[in-house]
Amino acid sequence: MTATSTENRYQNLRIEHNGPVSWIVLDRPGSANALSNELLDEFSDALDALATGGGPIVGIRGAGKGFSAGYDIGQVGKVVSVPDPVADRERLARNVNRYLAIWDHPKPVIAAVHGYCIAGATQMCVFADITLVAEDARIGEPAIPLGGGYIAPLWAPLVGPKRAKELAFVPGNAIDGTTAVEWGWANHAVPEKDLVSVTEDLAARMARTPSDILRIKKLSINKSMEAMGVRTAAQGGAEMDALLHLSPSVAEVRAFVAEVGLKAAVAAYRTPLATPEQSRKDAP
Repeated sequence: MTATSTENRYQNLRIEHNGPVSWIVLDRPGSANALSNELLDEFSDALDALATGGGPIVGIRGAGKGFSAGYDIGQVGKVVSVPDPVADRERLARNVNRYLAIWDHPKPVIAAVHGYCIAGATQMCVFADITLVAEDARIGEPAIPLGGGYIAPLWAPLVGPKRAKELAFVPGNAIDGTTAVEWGWANHAVPEKDLVSVTEDLAARMARTPSDILRIKKLSINKSMEAMGVRTAAQGGAEMDALLHLSPSVAEVRAFVAEVGLKAAVAAYRTPLATPEQSRKDAP
């Protein structure tokens, strides 16, 4: 068995090297691995460092009970007295570019999802080259409708427009890991206890292909997707979301969250799993 070494130079994530895979581990378990600005800055730095260091395969996973609950609502959901659409658009575009760096990374990137993967966290996985999920993982939309045109469009090339809309139109809508594979959002669903070992086994088999060959295989497949407009659509989401953030409806939702608190607001919008498959399972 290959020994694992860990780098602790970050505050919000850690790097673990285990044989051919170097893991970026989102490490804010007390905050559901929420994607704060600080964590995202560290993520970009780590991804850049692993372009030339570490193993031939990069993995992404979350510490604690889940992958990530999405963007830190304390930073992105607060009431703004004077909206700045230009700054908002730049922030949103910067985040998309962080995930496009996964897409453009010279090494294959595997995301391993357990527990929950919500909202902005799904963007990481969409741009990963391969995604493995726990069978009972919960993968879905933001629990509170604070934006639009930023997350679901990135799902559309994987699951199709109708399923992307089905996820997007219901606050907090989600699918489990098994459904994520059926829909094409993920590659494989496995029991949670096996997720890391299965991912590392896949990474080891991938690493048998020389790195330069992996690089060109990844690049060629990405180019075929970009010919269909995937990159353009991803980058266009920043404008759509920044525009919606100026709407009276979003201002009302922000004020509601500020008034009742995050937990109460989430509870107010919470719905059960809303896929037809789940509805049939729940029917008497």
